[in-house]
Amino acid sequence: MKKMIQTMFLVAFVILTTASFSLAQYNATNSNTFPYFHLGCLIVGGLIIVSLKQKYTKLYLSEAIGSFALYAFLVALFTAPVVDALKTLIS
Repeated sequence: MKKMIQTMFLVAFVILTTASFSLAQYNATNSNTFPYFHLGCLIVGGLIIVSLKQKYTKLYLSEAIGSFALYAFLVALFTAPVVDALKTLIS
């Protein structure tokens, strides 16, 4: 039962993080430059982490949430608005 509850918490975190990424990118870009590939990578990465959490009992909930949070940060780091902001910051 504990494993099921932890998996549900992880699924909720993945869904909320993916939704916030989508909302932020929708507000930051126009409809022509929405990063669908990045969103797909984020969804696939979330599915993989959830399946790993469900398969391996020794994987802690905090480790799974932390790994997905870092993965989401890295995916968001390489989107067009962030790259443009870094370009203007450097030059």
